[in-house]
Amino acid sequence: MNSIGVAVIVKLEPDFSEGNVSYNSDGTLNRAETKNILGPHSAIACSAAFYSKVNYGAEVFVATMGPPIADYALQQAQLISNADHLYLYSDRIFAGADTLATAEVLRCGIKSIQDQDRNVDIIFSGHRASDGETGQTGPQTAWKLGYTFLGNVISYKVDIESRKVRATRLISLQGFYDVVEEVEASLPVFMTVDPSYKAQYDTVTQRLAHMKNRKDAFRKSQGFRNYLQVINAQQLGVDAKFVGLPGSPTIVYKVEKIPKAKPTRKALVINGSDPNEIKKVVSKMNQVLGGMVIK
Repeated sequence: MNSIGVAVIVKLEPDFSEGNVSYNSDGTLNRAETKNILGPHSAIACSAAFYSKVNYGAEVFVATMGPPIADYALQQAQLISNADHLYLYSDRIFAGADTLATAEVLRCGIKSIQDQDRNVDIIFSGHRASDGETGQTGPQTAWKLGYTFLGNVISYKVDIESRKVRATRLISLQGFYDVVEEVEASLPVFMTVDPSYKAQYDTVTQRLAHMKNRKDAFRKSQGFRNYLQVINAQQLGVDAKFVGLPGSPTIVYKVEKIPKAKPTRKALVINGSDPNEIKKVVSKMNQVLGGMVIK
């Protein structure tokens, strides 16, 4: 039997680096026409779960709510965390959910794992999502589950025997935003992982276990559908009043694209082997710098 059970809540997010994000008429994101990736903060949370896999032999569960294409996020999450089980909560009635409605689906999902006589001692999530930036889904899910919540975690250790976790986290205090705090809490706990989190594997035993789990993660992710369960609203047993748009108190009034700034600079291509051209450039630089001598 595994020592502890660890779950990770991840999210499929728009790839803003491409610059092409599509929205529906009601202000919700059109994921079918938008390139999506595993959220970068979700990836960090998966790294935190991998640390438990390496050091404590944890059984790892990764869950997400989203359309069928969100299974890509689960595959990427498994590659990072070496997850044993993948769960996709997917149903049309989940569409348009805000953070509170999403937290309700995730609560039901975690509860369904526990109903299978599996421990979920620690839940990780990202600091926030790049398409929302609210940072609310993690704390709201913890609240709904009744888990102790620890935010902005940068490192942690688990004492299996005493069933306690000691976490180091960043907090703001009296105008300072980089205060480091150490806290101890009894399991179960919910931790949101700070972007600066980076696991340390210092001993030979840890490094060997790290290498073994990396190989396992790659093998599993190649056949990730063998570990995947797609669960709809009926199977999850959610109340339709508390999920999707009906369960979302947030109202999107308007969505506007931010126009790209028009370039105002001009580029001049010169022949670098022509001394006269070089002199023109130096003369121009001298004018711009106010007559400063350039050596």
